[in-house]
Amino acid sequence: MTRDLDVAVIGAGIAGLSLAYRLGQAGRSVRVFEAAAVVGGRMATVRHQGYAIDAGAEQIPTHGYDATWSLLADLGITRDRVPLIGSGVGVWRDGRAHHGVADPRGLLTGAGLPAGARLDLFRFQLGTALRRRRFDPDRPEDTPLGLATVADLGRRYHPDLARYLFDPVATAFFGWDPLRSAAAPFVSLLAAVGPAGGWRTYRGGMDLLARRLAERVDVHTGLAVTRVVAEVDGARLATVDGEYTARQVVLCVPAPVARELYANPPAAEAAHLDECTFTPMVKVSCLLDRPLAPAAKRPLYVLLTPGDDLLAGLVVDHAKHPDRAPHGGGLITLLSRPQQTVRLLDAPDEEAHVLLAHAERYVPGIGAATVTSLVHRHRHALPEATPRALAGRAAFARRPAGPVDYAGDWVQLRPSSEGAVRAAALAADRILSRRPSHLTTAGAHQ
Repeated sequence: MTRDLDVAVIGAGIAGLSLAYRLGQAGRSVRVFEAAAVVGGRMATVRHQGYAIDAGAEQIPTHGYDATWSLLADLGITRDRVPLIGSGVGVWRDGRAHHGVADPRGLLTGAGLPAGARLDLFRFQLGTALRRRRFDPDRPEDTPLGLATVADLGRRYHPDLARYLFDPVATAFFGWDPLRSAAAPFVSLLAAVGPAGGWRTYRGGMDLLARRLAERVDVHTGLAVTRVVAEVDGARLATVDGEYTARQVVLCVPAPVARELYANPPAAEAAHLDECTFTPMVKVSCLLDRPLAPAAKRPLYVLLTPGDDLLAGLVVDHAKHPDRAPHGGGLITLLSRPQQTVRLLDAPDEEAHVLLAHAERYVPGIGAATVTSLVHRHRHALPEATPRALAGRAAFARRPAGPVDYAGDWVQLRPSSEGAVRAAALAADRILSRRPSHLTTAGAHQ
């Protein structure tokens, strides 16, 4: 049996849920289809034996996330529900952790950088600040960096900036290969969010926003969409539960997934979807019987590990917020290097556990303290933001509105939940601009 819908949203990540919420507020009838058993997508939180484990995204900044903060306020989520993390970001060099990465104090403390590199870091920060308006994260294609990669950016400065700042931040936080990913979205995002001292987390888990949105929209989890076909007056979608027709379908999934689902996209859209590749990520969460952490002069939230063949870095989750682990326990998440991630994506969990043994170098005793460990695999973790994708973004943004549209951080080439929220707002505007004149009630075609 075929069932008719007004708007069908594919994917219950932040993009899909915030789009459904916006359209519902505008009086449209929306159904969200999610293949997974839970909402949140790359902002999901796993709860296990008293631990709250952020399987994907880790933090939200105080600055540069205006659309997200506006949405939070609209949902009644106050700032006390999004506390400051308080601990810093460090980098491993010469056998110890150095503070000051992603923080202006690094210019004074050194952050493990020699004097020449600190001078170049000052040049980089000052140049970005003076041209702040040209580093708009919503239009990364318009920055002064053009199509340069992160590796190209590093070659403009002291080599230690690439080795101990640009490359480790790109690989640990985005899972990027600096040789492939464009510098413009990277620098624009760093400039927008500011120092690590302003980073926050959601109390109780990074899925707080997703859960609150899901309470206000019609979400069907465990219901995978297998095919979407655009038609003259709408679109048809096939699911494991049968077929649906909808006036509008919005693919709120990573670009490679959208390309696989959408059977007949316009040629220009198909070409851009092919260019918008994603990087994978593998994380191993270590549930500890005590709150271990890397030895450092001040508490660390993140330790970047440049030059390590296996690890890109580690996150001290119980330093992020104490509610991530039960009283007396600890939680540390290990991030694999991009080169290892490809190998570990389809490997048994036992192979991913090699990261745990390797982490002893940075957190002595972590193996003995680990009660259990969980492996999280994201085949499509973050937009890779290649120069080719960057070059095509503006034209894609000007595409005419049709019966099948898209939302997600890849649409903005802004790899973050803020990018997802902003893309959802744009998709909502496009859908509302196509609203048929005869559609006067939310349930007109239910």
